[in-house]
Order: sequence, then structure tokens, then C-alpha cells
Amino acid sequence: MRRLLVVLSLLAAALWSAPAAAQARNQLGPLCTTDTTPADKMIDACNKIIALKVFRGEQLATIHFWRAVGWNKKGDYSKVIADATEAIRLQPSQAAYNLRGSAYYDKGDYEIAISDFDDALKLGPPSGTIFHNRGNAWRGKHDYNKAIADYDMAIKADPTSAFSFQNRGISKQALGDLDGALADINQAIRLDPTLPQPLINRTAIWRAKGDLDRAIADGSEAIRLAREKPPANIMTPPNSVLISGYTHRALAYEAKGDYARAREDYNATLGIVASDAGSKANQATAKVRLSLVTDALAPIPRDAPSPTTQPATSPAPQQTGAAPAPSAAPAVRGARMALIIGNGAYAHVKALPNPANDARAVAKSLRDIGFTVSEGVDLDRAAMQKMTRDFLRAAARAQVAVVYYAGHGVQVDGRNYLIPVDAELKPGTAMTASMIDMDTILAGLDDQVRTNILIFDACRNNPMAQQVASAGTNRAIEGASGLAAPTSLGSGATLGAGTLIAFATAPGQVALDGEGANSPFSAALSRHLGTPGLEVQQMLTRVRAEVVSSTKNKQVPWSNSSLLGEVYLAEK
Repeated sequence: MRRLLVVLSLLAAALWSAPAAAQARNQLGPLCTTDTTPADKMIDACNKIIALKVFRGEQLATIHFWRAVGWNKKGDYSKVIADATEAIRLQPSQAAYNLRGSAYYDKGDYEIAISDFDDALKLGPPSGTIFHNRGNAWRGKHDYNKAIADYDMAIKADPTSAFSFQNRGISKQALGDLDGALADINQAIRLDPTLPQPLINRTAIWRAKGDLDRAIADGSEAIRLAREKPPANIMTPPNSVLISGYTHRALAYEAKGDYARAREDYNATLGIVASDAGSKANQATAKVRLSLVTDALAPIPRDAPSPTTQPATSPAPQQTGAAPAPSAAPAVRGARMALIIGNGAYAHVKALPNPANDARAVAKSLRDIGFTVSEGVDLDRAAMQKMTRDFLRAAARAQVAVVYYAGHGVQVDGRNYLIPVDAELKPGTAMTASMIDMDTILAGLDDQVRTNILIFDACRNNPMAQQVASAGTNRAIEGASGLAAPTSLGSGATLGAGTLIAFATAPGQVALDGEGANSPFSAALSRHLGTPGLEVQQMLTRVRAEVVSSTKNKQVPWSNSSLLGEVYLAEK
């Protein structure tokens, strides 16, 4: 990016030779068009130049471009896009398209970002910077092969680009090539040992390899570097490096069982202002994990009642008394865990006959192929919340995590909720107070070093339809049939890499409970789960075909995947 800014600096220098208001412009010009000017001073100077109304066309486009650079420093991407768009309208340029594409990338709008980078490459000579930025957008879309191809072009143009080596390494890690990823990240560190970002990414590789001490050491050094000298690159979102560093070190501490230090790091993550989509995703994860490790640190009262759930095949030893903080637990690489819940015996909404049978059938299929299963049937909110939180805490040390839920589910204002058996809506209470937020489960599992498979047979109807309709518009509640497609995890977070989510039917549609002992979806799922050598997405394709056939096209299962390569639940 810096090379493009230098070109525009030369262009901008010619602007201030005009005689009118020469002294004022000579003072304002360098402030507006120098990339080292503090953001507020840069924006103020550009505002004053625009207010002079003496420039047109290409000259005015340059000023809008530099004001966009100022907004970019502040992380205000909507204003970056507005100013870059005006610059493009006045005079299309490679730099303006690149800057706008980068802003769309930071907002998480990867398709639009790629389109802008394509236009930038069409306008000028090949640019390693733009290839690199387009690679980032492909990576955001989980198209890692295209990302690697663009990073290859960026490295060919500039073999000293530490960030291109780093991001190519991230893409290789996403495809399961940990050794290739480590080689690229190490090269990035050799090229620039002062950068914290490659160390943060090496933290994730060490965690994937199960070397938590190295992960923590790299995370600590990255945090030190980021605090000592915050990244000056204007294309780096404010605070994003520090947020990422704390999040990754916290995940390593948690996987090691050092919950006290993990809690400190999660608190640090949440105490920093986030501007970009990636940082908000890290904070969504940190918020859930902080709650989980805080629970783990709290002493368990003597003779505390346990929830009414079916025990896991490998129950953890219970603590009694005011025990100290848990000791470090070793990370068990290769651990495969599943959370299975079936709710049908509803007290206040329509009961469902099959979810308990569905849950037991799926749990058996998973146990048969070696999963450690936590299984619960007909859970009230307290028991369902505890079982879910216990599972999310344990999943910090899992390599594969499967979540399966059968029962009632509802979307409210575009967010999905799972409904415990004691859910009851009362006048004056929040619509969702008695439900379990699906986004919390997704955010708690959002970690690139683990494979997550989430399956919800939870769209059988909308049991809250009458209550939603009677709530009126003054509560700003919107209810609909079925569940919503999970395009986001609450405020700014994204469905993480390494995750597959499947619904029993398409978003917004209603699934059938079935006339036999199981729903059509769960019956097909339990039959195919244990098929040896069947890749998980192929398995879901078979399930989909069977459900479509058995329901005479009334129900079409749906899935969305960001899995990193092929995943086999049953060994080949």
C-alpha cells in the first residue's frame, strides 16, 4: 500500500502551486496528504481544503482519497468507503479502488472487496500489494487455494514481504498443512522480527500441534511488541493486533488449564475498542470463553445438586468444597467430543414425541465411532445451560466437536434460539429470556484449530408464533417460521473457519417431526453417521437425499460449511 501512497503524494505536491489562497493551502496540503499525519489532523486539513472549493476532477479526487486514508486510520470504514467512492467517481485510480476494497474487507464484505481489487488490477500495472489484499479477501471467503495463488503473486513481486509470507502460511494452515504454514510464518519472522502478527499466527500453529508452552511464549512476545510499538501501517485496523494477541494467548492458557491467566487475557481483549469484523469476532469468542473460565474458577458448593442429564461416557471427576483454581490439564490432541440434547416434553408449548428418541439414536451412533458424548434429554433452562457451558469448556481441548440438538427452535429478530422444556413467555418479560441463544454456542466454538460440526433438527415449527404475533411492534420483535441462516454470530463476529452447520430443513422452512419413532432427518442422520470412510459433507448429501425422498420433497436439509479440508467422523 505504501508504494501507492507515494505516487499520490507526488501528485498531491502539484496541487499547492495554484496562486489563490497559496499560504493556507501550503500549510494544509502536507497535513492532508502525508500518511504519517495523525488521523484527526489529516481529516481536518482535508476538510478545509475541500471547503475552499477551488479544486475539481483529479485534484479533488486526491483530497477525497487522503481523507479516506484518515478515516481508515480511525477504523471508520463506512466513511472510508464514502470518500473512496467519491474519489473513484471523480477520477478512477488503482489506489482508490485498493483502499475501498480494503475497507470492505475490514467490514467483512469480501465479495465486494474482491470486485474492487479486480478493478484496481485492471487499471494499472500488476501490484504485489493488491494481489496480497485480494488474497486476504479470498481467505475471508475460505477459498484458501485462490488466496495462496494471490500471495504467490505478491511474493513474486516482493520477496521481502513479511505479511505475504505470513498470510500464505495462514492459508496453508487452514488447508491442514501445518508444516508448510510453519515454514512460511518462520520466514515472515526472519524478514521482520519486530512484527507481532506472525508471532500471533505461529501461536495458533503451536496450539494446533499441541505445544501450548510455545504458543504462550509466542503470544506473550507478540503482545509485548504490539504494546511497545503499535503497528503504524494505515491498512492495519486500530487495536486489531493487540486484540488478536490477547485472544490467542488466552485460548492457549485455557487449553492448558490455566484459567486464571486465560481470564486475565479475555478481560484484556474485551477492554479494547474493536473496529473491524475480525476483532469483533475475537471479542465475541472472548466474551463467551471468559464466562466459561470464570465458572471454572468458581468453587463448587458442597453437595451441589447435579442436573438431570444422561451422563457422558467419560464423566469428569467432581470437585467438592471450596477448591483452589483448577490445576493445569494437558491438552489431548485428537479428542473428539459431542454434545447431544433432545427436548420434547414441553410444559408450556406443544410437546414433541420424537426428540428424545432422536437424541439417543444420534448419541449411540457417535459413541460407536469413538466420540465422548454428553447427552441430555428434556432439559429445563438451568440444566440445558449448564450442560452446554460444561461442553464448551471441555471443547477447548478437543480436535473435533459435534453439537446436535433436536426440539423446538425459533428465530427472533433474525437470531436463533433453542427452547428448553420449561420455556414460558409471560407478559412483560423479554421474549428470549427463557431460551438458549444459538449464537453463544457458535461464538464459544469459534477457534481455527478445531473442527466444529453443528447439527440442528430444531425447525419443526415456531411454537412462539402466537406470542410473537401478540407482542406487537412496540417490542421490535420479528418472529418467523423455522430458523435463520447463521451468517453472523451477533455483533460483528463471523462463522469461523473449520465449522460446518446443518439444519434439518432450509432456513425459514419448517421440518417434520415424523410419524415414526424419529424425525425423518434424525433417522437418516443416525443411519449414515457411522458409515466408515464417508466424508462429512458427503454424509450430509446422503442424508439430504433420503429426507427429500421420504418427505416427498416437503423437507430439504440445508448446510453451510467453512471446513478446512475433508473431515471423516468414522475412520476410513
